[in-house]
Amino acid sequence: MSQLELERTGAGTPRRARRTSVFWLALPIALVAVAVFLLPLTGLLPAAGQDLDATRQPPGFLAGGSWSHPLGTDKLGQDLFTQFIEAGRLTIMIGLVGAIVAIGPGTLLGLLAGYFRGWVDRVISVLIDAQLALPFILVALAIIANRGSSLPVLFLVLALTGWAVCARVTRSATMVIRERQFVLGLRAAGASELRIVFRHILPNLGGTIVALGTLQVGTAILIESALSFLGLGVVPPMNSWGSLLAAGQDELSTAWWIAFFPGFAVTVLVLLVNLLGDALLTNYDPRKRRR
Repeated sequence: MSQLELERTGAGTPRRARRTSVFWLALPIALVAVAVFLLPLTGLLPAAGQDLDATRQPPGFLAGGSWSHPLGTDKLGQDLFTQFIEAGRLTIMIGLVGAIVAIGPGTLLGLLAGYFRGWVDRVISVLIDAQLALPFILVALAIIANRGSSLPVLFLVLALTGWAVCARVTRSATMVIRERQFVLGLRAAGASELRIVFRHILPNLGGTIVALGTLQVGTAILIESALSFLGLGVVPPMNSWGSLLAAGQDELSTAWWIAFFPGFAVTVLVLLVNLLGDALLTNYDPRKRRR
């Protein structure tokens, strides 16, 4: 059936609806990322220094607040909006790098397990099950207690706690693709196994990998925020939304806005990223499209 016939019969409507949902979910995430990375370059952010005459000042839209500090100030009189933007930049960067370090080994192992099957599949499947059975907080505590808190250690934690989910999904998708006619034809033509895996099957997993990477961004942000809230993630002088949330937890009764805005930002961003990842996975996974 041609595209014109699909449009006339309405058969193309679900696909257009999926693409529309992906666009409207990606738009606010893109706007947040642009604001976080470009605002510091404009010179419009309030000064980041201390002002002991303006401690715990409420946001500008509340009584007693000032629009010179749109999100208020902390106990040292530091502008929260400036901290919020700078911390958001680090949070998003951690989410992106955390997704990459998890999706890389996860995709490779899932690809090998799904294509070669046999003992390779059994060994990798045992590793996946073992990793998924371990609570991430125990893995994080063990690594951080041994190596200390730093960004490289945080990325190591994100890689070790995120690769298994990516490997499991990639393995399932690879098992479907390896039985397709073009793969059977390549085998009959004498193409090497590695060529089939990396030149033909891997590109066909592109959509699934992008969707998994998007989901992993949200997971990495959530894990980093949880670890930073416990004092195990980002350490001063750097700030993330998780560390800002931790810094404001003792001020909830007197200056709730210190913890509210970073906590709200983490919640909304992770929700949008997860919805976007689910929409992308639905768009690229034939089994979910049928459902």
